[in-house]
Amino acid sequence: MSTSPKTSSKDSPGASSDAEGAARTSNFIRQAIDSDLAAGTYAQRRWAGHPTTADQHANGAIDPAKIRTRFPPEPNGYLHIGHAKSICLNFGLAIDYAGRCHMRFDDTNPVKEDQEYVDSILETVKWLGFGWDAAPVGTTPESNLYYASDYFEHFYRFAEYLVQSGHAYVDSQTADQIRERRGTLTEAGTNSPFRDRPADESLALLREMRAGSQPEGSHVLRARIDMGSPNINLRDPILYRIRHAHHHRTGDAWSIYPMYDYAHPLSDALENITHSLCTLEFEDHRPFYDWILERVAEGGFFQRPLPRQIEFARLNMTFTVTSKRKLQELVQSKSVVGWDDPRMPTLVGLRRRGYTPASIRLFCERIGVSKASQWVEPAVLEQALRDDLDASAARAAAVLDPIRLELVNFPESLEEACSAPVHPHQPERGLRHFPLTRELWIEREDFMAQPAKGFFRLFPGNRVRLRYGFVIECTGFEADADGRVTKVLANYFPDSKSGTPGADLYKVKGNIHWVSVRHGLPAQVRIYDRLFTESAPDAGGRNPLDCLNPQALQVVQAYLEPSLAQAKPEDRFQFERHGYFVADRVEHRADRPVFNRAVTLKDSWGAGK
Repeated sequence: MSTSPKTSSKDSPGASSDAEGAARTSNFIRQAIDSDLAAGTYAQRRWAGHPTTADQHANGAIDPAKIRTRFPPEPNGYLHIGHAKSICLNFGLAIDYAGRCHMRFDDTNPVKEDQEYVDSILETVKWLGFGWDAAPVGTTPESNLYYASDYFEHFYRFAEYLVQSGHAYVDSQTADQIRERRGTLTEAGTNSPFRDRPADESLALLREMRAGSQPEGSHVLRARIDMGSPNINLRDPILYRIRHAHHHRTGDAWSIYPMYDYAHPLSDALENITHSLCTLEFEDHRPFYDWILERVAEGGFFQRPLPRQIEFARLNMTFTVTSKRKLQELVQSKSVVGWDDPRMPTLVGLRRRGYTPASIRLFCERIGVSKASQWVEPAVLEQALRDDLDASAARAAAVLDPIRLELVNFPESLEEACSAPVHPHQPERGLRHFPLTRELWIEREDFMAQPAKGFFRLFPGNRVRLRYGFVIECTGFEADADGRVTKVLANYFPDSKSGTPGADLYKVKGNIHWVSVRHGLPAQVRIYDRLFTESAPDAGGRNPLDCLNPQALQVVQAYLEPSLAQAKPEDRFQFERHGYFVADRVEHRADRPVFNRAVTLKDSWGAGK
């Protein structure tokens, strides 16, 4: 799977790293496309732009796109990490094969859909680095943004044809009766008593259904295929149902709406899709996909060859749920604060947590494409983010569990200028500057009144180096009535500053980071972890709400080096020693900094870090 167009922007799919390139290997989908291209299967397809009539392409020019893929979400929720795999696959293949990928909304169920979801999906796909207005070099740009609702008239036209040609009928059974007669996986279904309804009668009822004169649940339109088929999806599937519901794009123009399995293949054919890539749960639906296209093509509505459906394994991630219903339950139960909560596996949540488009594309490259069901550990996604941010994130000092350190012999009015590289391996990015003062914040875990064996940081009588600063020697500490240490006391050695002559004469084993009390930037820092404690939180009928991780969010009052006062929302940094953090894209402000931990410096889940 490739996700790499020929561009140079770091945040675009074209800026692939060596790791991305190494991970890009052939797979069965590429092999199928290569075979089709070598045989010239789709070479003579005609294309006349955005579909306006079902048969217009026969009069168009030769399609400039070698292949056409599509990303077809239903606008009934927010995209999650599983969708990223499909986005990268469909858009990436179109890019690599000088084709086009259509951004299409399969908006056929007005009861569950909303413009909010449409807007979020479009923004997310663009954020990942993909668009639908571009074109390969030397070809005419196209606007490949589509909606299944644009084809409602076409779908209905095809439905009337199917009724007239004997391939569909109006069924007047109740939903329970239809379900009961459908049979089971081991028992054949039973024909509806309305299966032999005359075509004229079915057509008249279908027109009444469209006109809105029939109540919901009174009739459905069904395909006439085979109630005895071992494939339950071919047992006269429903094509249309009555819904007196307002649609977010077509308003109240329609009283009947097509089923997804009916609308999806027809949309593919209308848009000249060559390779319709679906996850494995649609494998048993492929016979109906092919059946409906063949029947409509027999009526002369579509050019051949018809779209080819190919299935691949969906992404399953441990310690995660991706069911839209279960994600919605998390939001509605207030177990999270919204769809973009950084603990959520939604792409808006991952973005807010600090994930980059490049890291998600790299992750999709690494997991690859296969037919076999795959379970991926969150550590694979986390490592992709580390690999991206290691080279790009500026470094900074942050104290997350502060305790005060006083340098007793350091003059009260003195401020010693210190500096450190913005990035240790990129000297061209320059230095960041921060003052060292008499009172500093250090990490509480960097001091022990009674040190354990092998502890080389601060304890009475021991010396350590303040990172980028002086060597100090601990002389004591202060504690409250409960024995909790409130301040550490030390002396500093004026001739020991890092980078000055003679500083290397001081030999110490410990090196700790710090932030000036006088100049440190107070900030709220949110430490995120996995949302669930179980690797399969919804397995075996388990309610995911029963295995929420109580440590999935910890909020601390931290102190950051003063350079971070200039941070803007979504700016990312490595807080030295702690991990990679991002300025929250929603709540971060200059007067109220908020940072989220995106990922630790190394995979230490379960180790108490």
